[in-house]
Amino acid sequence: MYRSLFSNDLFSELDRLQRIAARAFDVSPNIRGALSNRFPAVNIGTSPQAVEIYCFAPGIDASKLDIKLENGVLSISGERKQEAADKNAKANLHIGERFEGRFHRVVTLPDDVDSNAITAAYKDGVLRIKAPRHEAPQPRRITIQ
Repeated sequence: MYRSLFSNDLFSELDRLQRIAARAFDVSPNIRGALSNRFPAVNIGTSPQAVEIYCFAPGIDASKLDIKLENGVLSISGERKQEAADKNAKANLHIGERFEGRFHRVVTLPDDVDSNAITAAYKDGVLRIKAPRHEAPQPRRITIQ
């Protein structure tokens, strides 16, 4: 006979539609903030002496990381593969927040960075990149001849 245009619980239907729209535009809130495709998480700090970049990438072999500098743009890429224990588990996965797959992050460095002195170290899941700045010219007195 007559079917209602709306489900019995209108609010649950609206919640479902909101979740679908959030997934479509990738703006769903999560533990990493508003954008879920930003792996690894990156902190960037500057001082008069250097620019320091920290990439939080646990579970990645250092040999799988690739760091390149071209025209003042630093790119960090790599891959984190699924662990064997996860593949063989017979349990159903209900929440999977661990990123797996290839990633690529790009950071534009300031013009005063010494590109020949950039160093990188990976320890305890944190990639630390230090980009020293060129020494700024110091003011000096010029004598008149």
